Amino acid sequence: MMTLTDLCRELRNYFDTARYYDTFTIADGIINLSDMLADNSLQDGQYFRIVGSVFNDGVYKYPAAELTDEVFRGAVWAMAVPREVVLLLDDINKWLDTYGADLQKPYQSESFGGYSYTLKGSLSGSSSTAAAGEPWKAQFSSRLARWRKI
Repeated sequence: MMTLTDLCRELRNYFDTARYYDTFTIADGIINLSDMLADNSLQDGQYFRIVGSVFNDGVYKYPAAELTDEVFRGAVWAMAVPREVVLLLDDINKWLDTYGADLQKPYQSESFGGYSYTLKGSLSGSSSTAAAGEPWKAQFSSRLARWRKI
């Protein structure tokens, strides 16, 4: 399953709107982001990114309660992830659920009329990225391109 962290990394786009650099405390699984909340940089249900943490680097939805306790010096980025990107992630995960297991198989066999053969597995219509183990990129390339940063 692909996460929003994975997708943003692939796009090289975290849709950040504000960055806060400081020492942050995560206690009882919750990060203290009172400064960001005070100036309305972060709201309930909004995505944010943690950078520089030993245990928690990644993208989360506020309020995140599944974090590992720690104190770290790093950054928290407020994000404005477009709804279309979240829907794209859902579509990629549905596609991976449907085709992912078959694509992990190195070979595909078929037999008919006393004849059988084995081919290296691939998905019809995919490009050379299928050989690299990430055929979803070829499948969704036109939708990914809109959001990709160079």
